Amino acid sequence: MESPQALNRVMKLIEPELINSVKKLSDDLLPVIEYHFGWKTIQGIETPKDTGKRLRPTLAILSSEAVDGDPESAIPGAVAVEMIHNFSLIHDDIIDGDKERRHRPSAWTAFTVEDALIAGDALHTLAFQVLLEEDSPDRVRAARRLVDATTTMISGQASDMTFDDLPTVSFEDCLKMEAAKTGALLGYASSVGAVLSGADDDTCNSLEVFGYELGLAYQAVDDVLGIWGDPKVTGKPVGNDLRERKKSMPVSIVLSADTSESEKLSEIFNVIGDLSEEEVSYASFLIENAGGREATLEEADKHLKRAIEFLNNADIREETFRELEEIAHFVVNRDS
Repeated sequence: MESPQALNRVMKLIEPELINSVKKLSDDLLPVIEYHFGWKTIQGIETPKDTGKRLRPTLAILSSEAVDGDPESAIPGAVAVEMIHNFSLIHDDIIDGDKERRHRPSAWTAFTVEDALIAGDALHTLAFQVLLEEDSPDRVRAARRLVDATTTMISGQASDMTFDDLPTVSFEDCLKMEAAKTGALLGYASSVGAVLSGADDDTCNSLEVFGYELGLAYQAVDDVLGIWGDPKVTGKPVGNDLRERKKSMPVSIVLSADTSESEKLSEIFNVIGDLSEEEVSYASFLIENAGGREATLEEADKHLKRAIEFLNNADIREETFRELEEIAHFVVNRDS
């Protein structure tokens, strides 16, 4: 599916602002951060590589346009949410032991764990500095909401880590974890532009719930790609989430069912040591055969429909509604 034009339009607006904001950090931090964002190579050479979709900044700018706000006023929120997102990515790669991101070594692999940790910490702090460079009521309001979203996101990551030590995880617990880990920040992104434009609470909250539901749809698709995604597109080996024994949505759906597939999958997940390629392939087969893949995609469609319903309830510009709707469908139908 072709990327929505709004993603490309906002990328041109946000990328220079993001680069300038990052340059406020210590020179010692820049090599890791500029590499992670895809702006430079390990050697510090500028490179026109893939920098990601910039989905969250796009939602931030569109939420301002949705309420007839000035997109320029939403830039601090767009930059801040992208920094928080990337702080979480850098740390997640360390926690999960993921050695690649976007078809090249992840930050901790390219540099060191210590370098990557402090770079992530710096982005976390810088996000709030960007928002609070002015102390207007709308900036403070946006910063408070970002504190809440970030705290919720971190609690979701903690739950995800706890799941590693559990033999099984219910679908309900998995959904709650993914709502916190992914839904909270996408909800913030989808409303911060409206907040910074001075929109009323009802409109901001409707946009936030749109993003929250979109986040659940996004994560459901991400869970499917984590098992069955094309490595040439995702940049990660097929079945990567199974190697890490992640209790993602397709896995939790099967493990929590009382079936022969759930018993066999549980046996594989309880194997001591690294899983063989045969075990990963068999686990993938069991999950798909038991309906885990289909049920997860149905869950994505369900939350997509809910997201659009909340968008319909928001008092926003028709043109921006169509752009947000297009992005929502793109998120669910993407292949990376």
